[in-house]
Amino acid sequence: MIKVAICGAFGRMGTIIGKMVEEDPDLSFVGGIDMRPGEVFGQPVVESDKIEQFLREKQPDCLIDFTIARASVRNIEIAASAGVALVVGTTGFSEEEEARIKKVTEGVVPIVKTTNFSVGVNIFWQLIRNAAALLPDYDCEVIEAHHRYKKDAPSGTAKTILAILDEEMGAREKIYGREGMTERADEIGVHVIRGGDIVGDHSVLFSGNYETIELSHRAYDRAVFARGAIRAAKWVPGQSAGTYTMKEVLGL
Repeated sequence: MIKVAICGAFGRMGTIIGKMVEEDPDLSFVGGIDMRPGEVFGQPVVESDKIEQFLREKQPDCLIDFTIARASVRNIEIAASAGVALVVGTTGFSEEEEARIKKVTEGVVPIVKTTNFSVGVNIFWQLIRNAAALLPDYDCEVIEAHHRYKKDAPSGTAKTILAILDEEMGAREKIYGREGMTERADEIGVHVIRGGDIVGDHSVLFSGNYETIELSHRAYDRAVFARGAIRAAKWVPGQSAGTYTMKEVLGL
């Protein structure tokens, strides 16, 4: 039985993941951390400043974090020092925060860290990579849409898409939206939509003369991200210290 704790236990993702952990016969939910104390699924949720004591008492095998960047970095640092394996779905980290995460986890604990835990999105990324390698001379545009409460833009998933495109097509300037006289050059246009309760839509257009190929992924429910996080939580305990993605978890 794998003991799991959740940072952001009262959040949108935290509550979905908590329910899945509670219902999974291979997992045991031992509680969570959030900005306020309380209880969820019969287990305690403690304030974030008590995370060290919580980890000592509960000794989870895995800590799942879907919070915000600033809070996530601290959670990762404390969990790593306690020897707890990590599953991190938080996005929006700065370069300095990424460096801090690498410093405290490298050679210390296993961590599955990705911008999107959806199985479909991870296949989507592979399809984008294949297409980009075959269409190096095509114009390329990236469009993403999320709910009105999402803080970071572009999304972490879109940033991963841009990194894949750079790797396969060569680095191109990124143009974030267009206005005025903007004749196209060798660039990638990035377009961000925020509104309502959109869970997560991503599209990549490869346009040449007389034809366009569009690859897209649409999430209809946050449960797709939660299911991926659950798979990662089952996989990561016992792995060698290092940073992994869903590519390793899924065996892609």
